[in-house]
Amino acid sequence: MQHQDAVSQAADYLRSRLPGGFTPGVAVTLGTGLSGLGQAIEDAVRVPYGDIPGFPVSTVQSHAGELVLGRLAGRPVAALAGRFHLYEGYSARQVTMSIRVLALLGVQTFMVTCASGGLDTSMTSGRVMLITDHINLTGDNPLIGPNVDQWGERFPDMSQVYDPQLLALARTVAQAQGVSMYEGVYIGIKGPSMETPAETRMLRTLGADAVGMSTVLEVIAARHMGLRVMGLAAISNVNDPEDMQPSPIDLVIENAGKAGQDMARIITGVLEEM
Repeated sequence: MQHQDAVSQAADYLRSRLPGGFTPGVAVTLGTGLSGLGQAIEDAVRVPYGDIPGFPVSTVQSHAGELVLGRLAGRPVAALAGRFHLYEGYSARQVTMSIRVLALLGVQTFMVTCASGGLDTSMTSGRVMLITDHINLTGDNPLIGPNVDQWGERFPDMSQVYDPQLLALARTVAQAQGVSMYEGVYIGIKGPSMETPAETRMLRTLGADAVGMSTVLEVIAARHMGLRVMGLAAISNVNDPEDMQPSPIDLVIENAGKAGQDMARIITGVLEEM
């Protein structure tokens, strides 16, 4: 089946599950540590990824693997409780299929969250970083192959990937909520192996402040479809190339959960003010 047909079929299936008149204007990816926000969604319709035709299935610890449709801060939202990664064996198009489907359902704003390793040694784990720009170092791109003109132009502009108005709103909300927040550039790599000390030095030299194994491909697909984007990264560990410490997945999840509380407050506040 052609990718476009698979996306359309999945969107049609979800439309059949939506309450009458419900159109999600905002999509939120609930990355590692933000699962609690999915429980706060009211009047929720929960659809396991395995029920959606053609949808990939999450295989990663801490990813629930379901789409949650309902209301958050009074707004109709679609929350992706779990995402897909290149290191799971999925293609770039499969990794971003969920974004395509949600855009067809009416989503216009995409709020992406993720866990990441801090590359600035002045950072503290368990804190939030507002993503102001990104570097795609995955070696892949969801736009490779024939362009679907109905989705977006062949060469989408990436001069302002993360929406300036949403960035400003996130800063205002964080200040009002008393949330101390970093800002910086996120670099996406393929994974799943963690970074070596030499790789950590390289990533910092390239201009990145945090590194992770997701997000960049999803954001590219979202911008291709004209969605406004806001990104928040949970600093789950800090990489010091002169004193590298192991970062087991349990520690990553624990620290991302600490940051997740602040991310939830920022997301909810932005939704209230949009």
